[in-house]
Amino acid sequence: MKFIVKNMVCNRCIMVVKQVLEEMNLQPLRVAMGEIELKKPVTAKQLDLLNEKLKALGFEVLDNTKQSQIEKIKSLLIQKVQQGDLEEHFSITDFITQSIHKEYSQLSRLFSEVEGLTVEQFFILQKIEKVKEWLIYNESNLSEIAWKLGYSSVAHLSAQFKKITGLTPSAFKKIGGTRKSLDEV
Repeated sequence: MKFIVKNMVCNRCIMVVKQVLEEMNLQPLRVAMGEIELKKPVTAKQLDLLNEKLKALGFEVLDNTKQSQIEKIKSLLIQKVQQGDLEEHFSITDFITQSIHKEYSQLSRLFSEVEGLTVEQFFILQKIEKVKEWLIYNESNLSEIAWKLGYSSVAHLSAQFKKITGLTPSAFKKIGGTRKSLDEV
């Protein structure tokens, strides 16, 4: 039995959700970014209790097919950005289509209707948060960051960063800017 879990965006989230499942004796088969798979079916009462416990921790089990597709798209894109190995001509359309096996135009329209922004805008926001992370922790210089996130140049990255944040990457670093958690993006 599979479920999509909203706001499960990091390894720590996976650990917390897995712990809740084990405490409830629900025997998780697999717990991954945004998804859980249980060995056995759950009763309505167990599902309600699971939902209650997860909501208290900032998560939510989705039963709506459309909402679960949106969360799947978000999880896939967050994972892709977190890996930090985007090729320069990365195609969101191809990536989503191959991962979800549904027509991209329908998924994109649904995403925009529910989220109020396009899939591409969401992806850019995720990339900008990753840039902030690397700048804050001095993990890479701008050239390396641009290359890792598939930007054609440092100038392109800097222009997009300034458009989103209002600051250049170097100004952001200089003032000691802060990041948002991934589930707030």
